Amino acid sequence: MGEFELIRRYFFPIAEAGNTSAVLLGPGDDCAIQRIEPGRDLVFSVDALVEGVHFPHHYDPEKLGWRSLAVAASDLAAMGADPVCFTLALTLPDADPDWLHAYASGLASAASCFGLSLAGGDTTRGPLMLSLQVHGTVPRGQAIRRSGAQVGDYVCVSGTLGEAGAALNYLESNNPQADEQAVLARYHYPEPRLRLGAALRGSVSAAVDISDGLIADLGHLLEASGVAACIDVAKLPLSAALKRLVGENAVNLALNAGDDYELCITISPREWGSLSEDIRSRLTIIGEVKPGDGLVINDDGQSRAPGAGGYDHFRT
Repeated sequence: MGEFELIRRYFFPIAEAGNTSAVLLGPGDDCAIQRIEPGRDLVFSVDALVEGVHFPHHYDPEKLGWRSLAVAASDLAAMGADPVCFTLALTLPDADPDWLHAYASGLASAASCFGLSLAGGDTTRGPLMLSLQVHGTVPRGQAIRRSGAQVGDYVCVSGTLGEAGAALNYLESNNPQADEQAVLARYHYPEPRLRLGAALRGSVSAAVDISDGLIADLGHLLEASGVAACIDVAKLPLSAALKRLVGENAVNLALNAGDDYELCITISPREWGSLSEDIRSRLTIIGEVKPGDGLVINDDGQSRAPGAGGYDHFRT
């Protein structure tokens, strides 16, 4: 099977099945064409996933299909963007039909769920690697940035934290038990908070998605905003499954483990009170923005600096 037959067989159907109203020209030409409506800004991001770094060797390709798009789409959620389309650059050691069928199936399921159309891409031969660029739009000037946090804002997170980090211990399990299955689902099938991000547009002061760990990603937000924050470990949202599996280590995973793909936001008390009960129920207040710089953690009445947290590809 040649390169172009591979693309036609496995990836054209994903492009044709998507919502293509904003994609005037998709796969098959030299470039895709996306039309931006008047009064909208284009928001885009690219993620690279390398075998053995971002996912295990011999990882289930169907799960990889979902996960690869979810990871990229989470950046759109953090900006409050409405998803539109994505491109895929796929490097493969060989054109294995079984692998391609499973990967394309997972990718198609994610694309349908997230409202993203495949607009184009490229394939080449080499070590397994995927690069996905996602496009979304926001009303002009309304993209949520990392740089808007203000002193007195609440620090909030969506969902629960730490489960994907715990899942790393069970990726090779042949017979995972119920709690293990729960944390594995968070790793294999992350859910970018696209609807929540769009709903928070115009209300929150800053946001970031939690990909490298809460400490690391909140730290990026605080640095961009020129402020500090204090968070309380007792307020971290931890699932019952995580606590049963790892006990006291749940807090460490919630603070430092990556791959949660939840949102961390800052919002003024006034705007918090204006949110609907449904939106507030999906968020947990874990701290407050303070003057100064850096992050302080309140742990059972004791304040401490968090140290270097999160994943860094080049930290030695």
